[in-house]
Amino acid sequence: MSSENRVLVVDDDSNICEFLRLYLEKDGYEVFIANDGQSALDEFHNHTPNIILLDIMMPKLDGWQVCREIRKTSDVPIIMLTAKGEVFDKILGLELGADDYVVKPFDAKEVLARIKAVLRRTSPVEETAFKEVQYEKLSINLTNYEMIVDGKKIDTPPKELELIFHLASNPNKVFTRDQLLDEVWDFEYYGDSRTVDVHVKRLREKLEGVSDQWSLKTVWGVGYKFEARA
Repeated sequence: MSSENRVLVVDDDSNICEFLRLYLEKDGYEVFIANDGQSALDEFHNHTPNIILLDIMMPKLDGWQVCREIRKTSDVPIIMLTAKGEVFDKILGLELGADDYVVKPFDAKEVLARIKAVLRRTSPVEETAFKEVQYEKLSINLTNYEMIVDGKKIDTPPKELELIFHLASNPNKVFTRDQLLDEVWDFEYYGDSRTVDVHVKRLREKLEGVSDQWSLKTVWGVGYKFEARA
């Protein structure tokens, strides 16, 4: 089990906790459970999780109090869980240091997507991480958001550029639509695979026939890949 995959789930509803535990463990996370605010602090200190799912209304200490206590010593990402119809004060959440929130009842896939998105946003980026990929007659630069095709700068919307950069950075690797939604769009468009198809179609219009050394390929029944020939 990776030391980077520890999740603390805090909710006074044990059914919600077990539901999340089963789903997260299936995806490779190590899960710890707490059913009240004081237990949450104990579990936090005992297991040093990488991310916390934190209910607001709980016995002993509420989610706001727990968040405030944790922020005194740690920047661990925190996603607040709030019941539908409950007033969620986003300003208070930001002031206390919450990174995101999910409204109950929630879909487990959405929670998982939000966890991955928050972990990506909060993970330290290595200074040496490259932001440009180059192939014959193609340069994609994510630092200044430019795509150069056959020597010409091509106007490319940010998500299109992020998508082709992601694919071209992983040549010959096949991505499913759900993977691309999760890794390029985060949770915002989770579940709408047509979003990927539309962006791929637009990219193809800009890239088709430029070079015989690479191409944007559809892998039928699976997804897409950036095929680069040796």
